Amino acid sequence: MTSVLYDVPGPRARRRNVVLGVVGLLVALAVIGFVVYRFAVTGQFSARLWSTFAYPQVQQAFLDAAMNTLRAFALASVLSVVVGLVLAVGRLSDRRWINRPVGWITELFRAIPVLLLMGVVYYGLPSIGVDGITPYIAVVAGLTSYNGSVLAEVFRAGMQAIPRGQVEAGYAIGLRKSQVTALILLPQAVRLMLPVIISQLVVVMKDTALGFIVTYNEILYYAKYLGGQAQLGFPIIPSAIVAAVLYIGMCLILSGIAKLLELRLGGARRSSGRRAIIRAAVDDGAAV
Repeated sequence: MTSVLYDVPGPRARRRNVVLGVVGLLVALAVIGFVVYRFAVTGQFSARLWSTFAYPQVQQAFLDAAMNTLRAFALASVLSVVVGLVLAVGRLSDRRWINRPVGWITELFRAIPVLLLMGVVYYGLPSIGVDGITPYIAVVAGLTSYNGSVLAEVFRAGMQAIPRGQVEAGYAIGLRKSQVTALILLPQAVRLMLPVIISQLVVVMKDTALGFIVTYNEILYYAKYLGGQAQLGFPIIPSAIVAAVLYIGMCLILSGIAKLLELRLGGARRSSGRRAIIRAAVDDGAAV
């Protein structure tokens, strides 16, 4: 079956792949070496620049910025999932006066950049009399609007991928469409599209960095502020490296949690399948 979709490479193709892999690795190492060399030549590894991060005030400021990043990510992730579910269900509605406007809203927010959404919320709404817009609200609103519309398409694709027979079986036992959606389609769609959902949540975390445009005190905002301090020697590159390490660490933690959740869900599905087989065998034995 695998040979139908993928031809096993022969000896020449394997040798070519090895050569290409070695060449690609050497090019990548050369680029990294050149970047490190330029950093060393320009004094980016000097003790004067990196001693900045030994101050407790700087460490605490980076910790506060990381917590602000996580605060925005946590609320935006929850709201994006909720908005995505609502929009997906609305777009699958049989009533045209529901699915048409929901479809327009979804496509509209998918087409607008996150940065523009944050700017409209933070700078545009106060100009028309909407007060109380803080940078935190602008960041969460922008992330929720964009990622909620993207997740709506993810959930919709997941629900449409469920075999039609399961839906018809639900209607056959007397379930309403809302019950079929809540009890049959959504649980399976979430499990089916879990890798895509987690990937989009990683995007939510990384897009919190756009909050520096609306003066939200997250990691990138503080790194940019710290890198512009003349009394510290303008540690722009060290600040960017520290910020990148923090973002990479948080994304790796999120990916690890997602992998653990995926393994647990896979184990639960296998356990339920084994229980179903055992029950079927017991029922057959009792019938005999």
